[in-house]
Amino acid sequence: MLEGLIHGCDEKMNKSLHALEEHLATIRTGRASTRVFEELEVEAYGVTQPLRNMATIATPDAKTVTIQPWDKGQLGTIERAILAANLGYTPSNDGKLIRIVVPPLTEERRREQVKLAHRMAEEARVAIRNQRRQFNEEIKKIEKKHEVSEDDRDKALKRVQDLTDGHIRTVDKMLQEKEQELMEV
Repeated sequence: MLEGLIHGCDEKMNKSLHALEEHLATIRTGRASTRVFEELEVEAYGVTQPLRNMATIATPDAKTVTIQPWDKGQLGTIERAILAANLGYTPSNDGKLIRIVVPPLTEERRREQVKLAHRMAEEARVAIRNQRRQFNEEIKKIEKKHEVSEDDRDKALKRVQDLTDGHIRTVDKMLQEKEQELMEV
């Protein structure tokens, strides 16, 4: 019974880590990245869909992203969507594909991005701690119903705390890596 609960706790905490990873990937660094554009919503054929469903997105070098739509008629639509998203990029359309040259980040912009990364990491930590609280309450309810012994309860609470500590360390490591990536010139 407690094993299933602890496994569920681990899964939920892993989902928080995955969400943080996804959010950190959207933070703009000085390097070209397709992740920023993959989820960009584009209105085409009467439907809003992610750009990755409409085009091949590539990084031919460290400072350039190319977007080649499968339907050339969508070049203008994609270009407008990039401009409307206010990502700070200026797309250039050559009739076959869209090129985006990634400008280097200013020191001020880097610091803003680091602050954003810190905020995202703190949200992940809070989510993990909330999950710990929720699972600790579940474990205590089960013990109150006399379905498990106090020793088993204490062991389960310790395992949940160990999971929490491990996941928080992972959040800190992810943040540190992103911070280093952002501060590289």
